Amino acid sequence: MSPESKKLFNIIILGIAFMFIFTAFQTCGNVAQTVIRSLNSTDFHGSGYTSMYIAVFIQPFPWSFYTASVFIGIAAAVLWTAQGNCLTINSDEHTIGRNSGIFWALLQFSLFFGNLYIYFAWQGKTQISESDRRTVFIALTVISLVGTVLFFLIRKPDSENVLGEDESSDDQDLDINESPQNNMTKAVDAFKKSLKLCVTKEMLLLSVTTAYTGLELTFFSGVYGTCIGAINKFGTEEKSLIGLSGIFIGIGEILGGSLFGLLSKNNRFGRNPVVLLGILVHFIAFYLIFLNMPGDAPIAPVEGTDSSAYIKPSKEIAIFCSFLLGLGDSCFNTQLLSILGFLYSEDSAPAFAVFKFVQSICAAVAFFYSNYLLLHWQLLVMVIFGFFGTVSFFTVEWEAAAIVARGSDYRSI
Repeated sequence: MSPESKKLFNIIILGIAFMFIFTAFQTCGNVAQTVIRSLNSTDFHGSGYTSMYIAVFIQPFPWSFYTASVFIGIAAAVLWTAQGNCLTINSDEHTIGRNSGIFWALLQFSLFFGNLYIYFAWQGKTQISESDRRTVFIALTVISLVGTVLFFLIRKPDSENVLGEDESSDDQDLDINESPQNNMTKAVDAFKKSLKLCVTKEMLLLSVTTAYTGLELTFFSGVYGTCIGAINKFGTEEKSLIGLSGIFIGIGEILGGSLFGLLSKNNRFGRNPVVLLGILVHFIAFYLIFLNMPGDAPIAPVEGTDSSAYIKPSKEIAIFCSFLLGLGDSCFNTQLLSILGFLYSEDSAPAFAVFKFVQSICAAVAFFYSNYLLLHWQLLVMVIFGFFGTVSFFTVEWEAAAIVARGSDYRSI
């Protein structure tokens, strides 16, 4: 296998592994609040935080939710930092855009499979039984374990032509026999680098964009499905529509990732047009959701809401907005992965650690206020962050283009 083929193989395995893991994660996030409401237990108040759980839903207890959240958070930080590093070392300046798109498209197939099952299995149900809950979450737990095993198939790439590789690559051979003491020193140094990186101009600007992706991640993965499931005017299909919504979010994500991955080699205008498309698509989605969904949908009681917004709630508009949310999200995330891998190619791990830290903090904040704010206020928060996040990304992208203008490699990213 040629070095280039080995790198592409690694990217594909990385994407498929994440697809299995996040088939469990994303499906869990979409149905978490609906399942918890069906438990009829006041011990789970404010449990939007539990969208990250999988196995604990098989036999849920309050203590298990909050304990698992700590371990899930630690694991996610390690997992996504490793993902960014793996993506970077298996790419060069010509393939980072393509590989980001391939990874993102494969990852987002996770939204399709799990939610397809939810749509058909829960069709016509207004309450989720214990048997249904156990069946779904046992299957999701097994699927996530399959994804974990797939990581062992990733091979170490050849050192030549790797993005960020310098002439000191011979030093890598010495790392194999390093003592635990040296590894701990390396970890401390990486943490210090991350702290220093947080206050650089480029990372501060990109953090605004990253913050927006955290807010909208919470919205489409947890809040929006809950809103759909709470609208009584959708009839007996309201619960199965949660799965259908997840499917169309996945279609938007897959379409965006595939399209931007294929077109990256021929993109003469850089990343800004893709991000501009993303924010326009999201603004259209937010406006349609504002018109279609009642304001009390995110905080409706177990019985749901009979309220209406400015138009009669439409299933078709709700599902179309799901597609737009997924498409817009893919625009932002593929380009963020690409620009981080490009700007911080020589030491990508701290950059991706900061990226995931900011995104996760904002996602947690969004889960917190989603239990209290009416829908139109949540949409307003995302509009404000989306606007400033787009402007911030444009600024960094223009600076990146100016830095590499002499080499002209930038146009091929």
